[in-house]
Amino acid sequence: MPTPILMPALSPTMEAGTLAKWLVKEGDTVSSGDVIAEIETDKATMEVEAVDEGVVGKILVGEGTADVPVNEPIALLLGEGEDAKDLDGAAASKPAKAEAPKESAAKEETAPGGAADATRTSANGAAAPASAPSPAKSSGERVFASPLAKRIAEEAGLDISAIDGTGPHGRIVKRDVEEAKASGGAKAAKPEAAPAAAGKAPAAAAAAPAGMSDDQIRAMYEAGTYREIPHDGMRKTIARRLTESKQTVPHFYLTVDVELDALLKVRGELNAAAPTDENGKPAYKLSVNDFVIKAMGLALKAVPMANATYTSTARLVHEGGVDVGVAVAIPDGLITPVVRKADQKTLSTISNEMKDLAKRARDKKLQPSEYQGGATAVSNLGMFGIKDFAAVINPPHGSILAVGEGSPRPVVKDGALAIATVMTVTLSVDHRVVDGALGAEVLQSFKALIESPMRLFV
Repeated sequence: MPTPILMPALSPTMEAGTLAKWLVKEGDTVSSGDVIAEIETDKATMEVEAVDEGVVGKILVGEGTADVPVNEPIALLLGEGEDAKDLDGAAASKPAKAEAPKESAAKEETAPGGAADATRTSANGAAAPASAPSPAKSSGERVFASPLAKRIAEEAGLDISAIDGTGPHGRIVKRDVEEAKASGGAKAAKPEAAPAAAGKAPAAAAAAPAGMSDDQIRAMYEAGTYREIPHDGMRKTIARRLTESKQTVPHFYLTVDVELDALLKVRGELNAAAPTDENGKPAYKLSVNDFVIKAMGLALKAVPMANATYTSTARLVHEGGVDVGVAVAIPDGLITPVVRKADQKTLSTISNEMKDLAKRARDKKLQPSEYQGGATAVSNLGMFGIKDFAAVINPPHGSILAVGEGSPRPVVKDGALAIATVMTVTLSVDHRVVDGALGAEVLQSFKALIESPMRLFV
């Protein structure tokens, strides 16, 4: 029977994707590891590798098809001894949906890379960077194997979990099972575990919040006075994750005003002194946000217990550096690339790295490792003239700093009224992992660094 190629789960929370492009056609022969398609997720485009060898017998999902559910068959692969007549009825009988990979609740949602630097994924499994293979078995829970390999192992009475995989990222493929079958190296398959005892039913899913239906909302507006723009994958993800954040993360907010005059003076001097290349292009051009990123990194280094994320069993205190996410607006939503070890990098390095990350974010070319992780983030709306706001924490981060516009304001200095350039910042904090006094220490340190910017260089 032909082997189905399934829409892969490119992240632990991915539910559907867009089949952007086929890189093979019907009749092509493919081997394990060959790139066969490009899949668009809510944040980027990823290349998909074949898991088994065979001939592409039938493509079931055309290019450009959106919202293809994870584990839905997208093509059929003919194995050795199979031909076109074996395709009859194969597409109609969908295999049981594979279990999604289990991930720690502390992991952030994943998604994508592009062309030359694309993250690759096996066609029937979870994403893994092309440069970093993943194990075939995850803590004894899930066995990563192709459908054909599973079927052969089942027919031969072999325990597939006892077989070592040699396919992409350690996945078990057909040849691994056949070699184990020939050598007798795999023990007999174990019977399925008995179902859980009565009375231990799984917890019921949370009830959907009460609200108006789509039709009820539409009925409130006169026909012809509005147009509907369907939610794309990114908008659905933003809606889901931030709703979950506000419902499950106990936010509290701390706000301070920070004077910028000393920082603006240093920034101007550094930009004026920047070396240029043969075309007269400066090596860097620092923004206020570059100083904010560096100061946030150093503030969390000074208050290490706040450089943390929450899990149900422990506070994860991150060591070895402070990773700071930076919110970047793109045409269809928002993404937060991460500046790794921001506390240890120079301002010019942070500046150039952010320009590159922001450009590739808008082009949807970021790799998952470039927007996952970290314990905090910075969201700056000052360029839009916003004075102050409170940002929503993006789990698993423990905090996020909302940065407003720097503008001339009256201040009192030495008992006299004066004018200073002042910026309001608000730290949103997850109270499960950072308490009020700890959050206040972070802002106190941040304010001191911004108002005495020479401290950012020592």
